[in-house]
Amino acid sequence: MPTARESLLNAALAALADLPWSGVRMVDVASAAGVSRQTLYNEFGSKDGLARALVRREADRYLHGVERVLAERTPAADRLVAVAEWTVEEARAKPLLRALLTGCWGERLPVPKPARRGAAMSGVPAQRRADVGLPAPAELVAAVRDRSIAALVPGRHDGRAKEESADLAHRCELAVRLALSYVSAPVGEELGVLVRAAVSATSPRAADR
Repeated sequence: MPTARESLLNAALAALADLPWSGVRMVDVASAAGVSRQTLYNEFGSKDGLARALVRREADRYLHGVERVLAERTPAADRLVAVAEWTVEEARAKPLLRALLTGCWGERLPVPKPARRGAAMSGVPAQRRADVGLPAPAELVAAVRDRSIAALVPGRHDGRAKEESADLAHRCELAVRLALSYVSAPVGEELGVLVRAAVSATSPRAADR
């Protein structure tokens, strides 16, 4: 059973399917989640706090999904292709994620303002994390790159591992940036073919691990 916080976030996301963020009312979100409006304010502090939490959850879910794809026992090149294809699929289905990955925020979406400097810290740990700030597209790409290195060159610290890490970092960024380009402006050629060609064009050392 979802917590009150998850229920509130789900209700806010569902409201966005029919309304722009400016038309989403806190009282309606609380009612849809089956909790009091006071519970909503206790969790998020304000509508802007709710927006930050909603977007932070989308970023976290995306990165957890990347980790699941990378955990597959397939060659590195296949996993990078899978990450790129999954990124496109998720971004097309989820406007919030698409905005996070591309930096293109429409008027219908919650565009969180930065938390005010010196504002009182939330008593809710998850909200404190959301209030710290949201990742820019480049930070998300870097997070995917770091997770790819951790998954594909695990537990080694020798010179060869460092070489492979640098190679994988480059190939992973290529894969994700191709995916983001495909989200913004799809081309005729299949994404998997483009990504595989790009990652294979770099150093082949780690491509078949």
